Amino acid sequence: MATEVTVPTLGESITEATLGQWLKKPGEAVKADEPIASLETDKVAVEVPSPVAGVMGEQLVAEGDTVAVGAVIARVESGSGAAAAPAAAAAAPAAPSVSEPPASTPVNPAGAGENIELRDEDAAAGPLTLSPSVRRLVLEFGLDPSKIKGSGKDGRLTKDDVLAAAKNAPAASAPAAQSAAPAPSSQSAAPAASAGGGVERREERVRMTRLRQTVARRLKEAQNTAAMLTTFNDVDMTAVMEARSRYKDLFEKKHSIRLGFMGFFVKAAALAARDVPAVNASIEGDEIVYRDYLDVSVAVSAPNGLVVPVIRNAHAMGFAEIEKTIADFGKRAKEGTLTMADMTGGTFTISNGGVFGSLLSTPIINPPQSAVLGMHRIEERPVVRNGQIVARPMMYLALSYDHRLIDGREAVTFLVRMKEALEDPTRLLIDL
Repeated sequence: MATEVTVPTLGESITEATLGQWLKKPGEAVKADEPIASLETDKVAVEVPSPVAGVMGEQLVAEGDTVAVGAVIARVESGSGAAAAPAAAAAAPAAPSVSEPPASTPVNPAGAGENIELRDEDAAAGPLTLSPSVRRLVLEFGLDPSKIKGSGKDGRLTKDDVLAAAKNAPAASAPAAQSAAPAPSSQSAAPAASAGGGVERREERVRMTRLRQTVARRLKEAQNTAAMLTTFNDVDMTAVMEARSRYKDLFEKKHSIRLGFMGFFVKAAALAARDVPAVNASIEGDEIVYRDYLDVSVAVSAPNGLVVPVIRNAHAMGFAEIEKTIADFGKRAKEGTLTMADMTGGTFTISNGGVFGSLLSTPIINPPQSAVLGMHRIEERPVVRNGQIVARPMMYLALSYDHRLIDGREAVTFLVRMKEALEDPTRLLIDL
């Protein structure tokens, strides 16, 4: 007896998704509520659980297909994995298969599309299921995915895992990446070309994820709709760094969380938004909506791309609450467990490009918000203090804003208020 697996409700106004990845193969045993597939919506990846315990049966849609809410995507058969494996093998022609390479040929990581097969000695562990972005990195660095410990949900590999492995073994990975000759995969690859002095050159076409398509569309809409402008200022981070150094141990001991930079910036943004409310406002039709609260969207790097979960009522939070919320978002982003509710309703965005080494940038507004603050790396630079040239840890701040709503004077004032609060953090405590 088979039980149908349907696409669950994905959130308000979302009627379809893309099947990003099958997490179980036909013939494999599944438990009740165990994830068997991953769906990509406009904002997040949603896992589809098995409604019953049994054996993964027929998969009715392929990875990359668009599916509607309520559509049947697979069937779960009754029984155990061992008993149902022969039946699944007999039905294998219904699903695409990958032929095994000869015993004398090393297994090519790209040969099985997104499912990278292990070598004979690792066969007992079964195949690794990798996302397209992780698979590309594995191929690029010439790494063996079976030797990398995954930090994602259920031990899956993330991009950070692969990058860390590549960093720890640079000498070994570079030659392997050059010598690797990927076989045709589920994505289309251009044939080798000899025009470049006899060196084989390949191209790979990978379908854009639904998340990446949505990001591309929304950012272009922002450029087409808003009258965007960016203004800059720099901040001497000496006082913030001294405060962190002085209190970090006590803070972590009391709150069980590290004291980071983001807490200072969120509190400073709340203080500045109170004095310049237009930065936290938005345009709706021919009206301007002003708010007495601040919901900060914080850009977080995830395996499938950049996501922006929202810190609700950030204006009323303390440093510990802000840091705990951000840490939780980062953990859940890597696990792919952020929900639609986590990423809707922000009124102002803070993006920290400094963690990747960015010195200066012009961030793009996230509609319907009217402004976004860009943080950058801290770098010692010569500045004049009391008539003397001294070295100070400086950071550039960038505020991109919708000039239809926010005037230049207001944008500059907002950054000046932030600069004052960060260079004298006592202002954050006594509300100046």
